[in-house]
Amino acid sequence: MEIPHALRLLLPCPRWALRPLCRAAPLSTSVALSSSAALASPPAFFRAASCNFCSGVLFRDGSNRSVKVRGGGAMNVVGEAGVTQRREKLLMLGIESSCDDTAAAVVTGDGKILSEVVSSQADLLVQYGGVVPKMAQERHQQVIDKVVSQALFKAGISELDISAVAVTIGPGLSLCLQVGVKKARMISRMHRLPWIGVHHMEAHALVARLIDKELDFPFLVLLISGGHNLLLLAQNVGQYIQLGTTVDDAIGEAFDKTARMLGLDLKKGGGPALEELALEGDPYSVNFSVPMRNHRDCNFSYAGLKTQVQLAVESRNIKVGKMPLLTAEVDDHQAWADIAASFQV
Repeated sequence: MEIPHALRLLLPCPRWALRPLCRAAPLSTSVALSSSAALASPPAFFRAASCNFCSGVLFRDGSNRSVKVRGGGAMNVVGEAGVTQRREKLLMLGIESSCDDTAAAVVTGDGKILSEVVSSQADLLVQYGGVVPKMAQERHQQVIDKVVSQALFKAGISELDISAVAVTIGPGLSLCLQVGVKKARMISRMHRLPWIGVHHMEAHALVARLIDKELDFPFLVLLISGGHNLLLLAQNVGQYIQLGTTVDDAIGEAFDKTARMLGLDLKKGGGPALEELALEGDPYSVNFSVPMRNHRDCNFSYAGLKTQVQLAVESRNIKVGKMPLLTAEVDDHQAWADIAASFQV
């Protein structure tokens, strides 16, 4: 099931937790984010933190005081040990620009998605054969205002109704991240709103708690994307133990590069293109070995699988490149389908 962008965006996390995941150690013990993410440092008065239930935010300035947040009334800050807030009245605007999609959403403090707008860069993926950071940044800059405006319009609100702004600050492409952060900070300054830097991977990890309100800690999380493969034990908000990660490429990259090697149309993405073609193939025609099968750990590896695909393509003299799949010779088409099916197995 495709996870809605809104569920990925609006998962506030503690500032002290906005750090890369490190192996076998809590998130909060690892090194700081890269300098690109430092752009997301919020105004001194506000620092973001998470409540135990991930859909909803609080703000604190280190003292026991009430912080006035538009739409949510006064949220009483009672120190590190606990907080209270009128979560149900909060309206969060989330902005995402970490890679090749520009997205915005409006979510209430209790997790109801009011709107979601996504602008894809599929045409650029096809044109350049993947994500080119500079081109992706320019497209983000072209559409970010429109995407945010549409999200607010679909939710039936304006910027004046927002309680706070959340934005992805990493991991991601630094040029792309800057676009979303700049937009979030502009809205924050214009309307004197707090804003929250969101750790991309933590948002993925906690999205299950928006879908399943009954889900409690601890739980296992498998994160699979174009740039990341992580197996985590989520102990609490901001507390994660990394059990495994990719030692080279992520599975999403393997899908995209395999689809590119077979000359498939990447407008839908490498994964969907391969899956569609695989339906026509024999999954046992090519004996691809399973990566890391004999390793007694929880890590992943996909670089070797990509090499196996390349060798399979070369050994079958498959004509790939600019020739469309629909006009390919029957033998070539079946060879492509067999490789796609075997790759998926």
